[in-house]
Amino acid sequence: MSQLDLKEAITKGATSLGIEFGSTRIKAVLIDDRFETIASGSYEWENLLKDGYWTYNQEDIITGLQTAYREMKQDVEQKYGITLRTVGSIGFSAMMHGYIALDRAGELLVPFRTWRNATTGAAARELTDLLQFNIPERWSIAHLYQAILNEEVHVPRIDHLTTLAGYIHWLLTGNKAIGIGDASGIFPIDESTHNYHPSMIRQFDEQIAGKGYPWKVEDLLPKVYLAGENAGTLTEAGAKLLDPSQDLQAGIPLCPPEGDAGTGMVATNSVRKRTGNISVGTSVFAMIVLEKELSKVYPEIDMVTTPDGSPVGMVHANNCSSDINAWVGLFREFSQAMGYEVDNAKLFSVLFNKALEADPDGGGLLSYGYYSGENITGLEKGRPLFVRSPESNFNLANFMRTHLFSAFGALKLGMDILTEEENVAIDSILAHGGLFKTPVVGQRIVAAAMNVPVSVMSTAGEGGAWGMALLASYMINKDQEESLDVFLEQKVFNDVEGVEVAPDASDVKGFEAFIERYRSGLAIEQSAVDHLVENGRE
Repeated sequence: MSQLDLKEAITKGATSLGIEFGSTRIKAVLIDDRFETIASGSYEWENLLKDGYWTYNQEDIITGLQTAYREMKQDVEQKYGITLRTVGSIGFSAMMHGYIALDRAGELLVPFRTWRNATTGAAARELTDLLQFNIPERWSIAHLYQAILNEEVHVPRIDHLTTLAGYIHWLLTGNKAIGIGDASGIFPIDESTHNYHPSMIRQFDEQIAGKGYPWKVEDLLPKVYLAGENAGTLTEAGAKLLDPSQDLQAGIPLCPPEGDAGTGMVATNSVRKRTGNISVGTSVFAMIVLEKELSKVYPEIDMVTTPDGSPVGMVHANNCSSDINAWVGLFREFSQAMGYEVDNAKLFSVLFNKALEADPDGGGLLSYGYYSGENITGLEKGRPLFVRSPESNFNLANFMRTHLFSAFGALKLGMDILTEEENVAIDSILAHGGLFKTPVVGQRIVAAAMNVPVSVMSTAGEGGAWGMALLASYMINKDQEESLDVFLEQKVFNDVEGVEVAPDASDVKGFEAFIERYRSGLAIEQSAVDHLVENGRE
């Protein structure tokens, strides 16, 4: 599209905006009607451990939203000489799960509790037994039930329970809406009705009936929407909140807010059955679109949905890149102490590529990058651990390979259930996330762990905000009765290039040897945590 055509498209609002609240960055992406990014903005942020809960300050939520939008708007002005006043559609996404509880006035009753908290174990176990459906610790309903078990004083005052994406959407539209993918991390979804499972809703209400709360759980939950549906419009107050300069006009349609799992599936064209994607960041999760229901309940497997309602087996590990980033930071400090300033991208590239020179199994080294608690392996507290024996081959290459292997260790334990116990067929995995910015290395590691081909498309660097912009575009640009998978396949990804890496036999064998050490060493990790707790070093 020519510069002149782009200017006209921007002026007429023939664009779509996606804003995603990731764990370390809030990103805004504006795309044209050919689904190409034409402007972007971002805001870096970090979660805080406050009063025993992982959270983000409410002020940072608003500041980050406005900063990411402002940077995107400035990008439009610098590139095209246009003041952005309208877009064709908007969509918001964020980290799935967690707990945002609001009172009748719309005020937060407690600080936002993120997916990272491993404080709802008792609630998750009780609900899983009650509903005969796996309720992970991260899910919003687990957070609510744990607050009930804890007899927290705010619970009777709850008027609206939602996720971070749902909260932002409500602030800007006044509509208590949620996309079905994000909704499936709040409460179990009935596949036949594309709504919260009615019998499980009744079971939950019966379970807490003796508490005398003035609400039923369904009254608290946001309304479920499918991809492509209109979930509200930008209000005057919402437009001023998003763009305090007041250039942005109200009345823009918003698509259903989604979780980062859903935007990851969209951004990697992984909404068809037998396809899957892996999203790598602070946490790591793999999403496999299923052909049939699983035979039983597994605590390691979340049953969620695609943004258009298809069942998905999701394996989510709380920890992935944080420990790697910490070690790379240590190497950066060493470089600076030696008087050398190293470009961050080069530092990651050099260290990651060293992993390709390593012994296939990482030389007998072992690490657990548990910066926070890990639900799959049953650890409530974060305790990163690196272990070696006198017989280990301790060098830089093996050190880096071990930490890359470890980043996918907990995920592997869950994926083995799908592939080995449930015989789930996976044709290919599409990967996205910062770890794959270094070519080939991350793909080889994941291909070894999953033992399936792993592809990274040229659009992978666009991330979830781009996937959210695609969902916003789908709402206004789809043909009548055009499904999401057809829209993506035929219009968005029809000519997108990608690089596929097949599993290397030596890598697969090496990862299998590593994962055996990883399984055996879990007792070491747990005993280390227990020792610290017993000695009062919490």
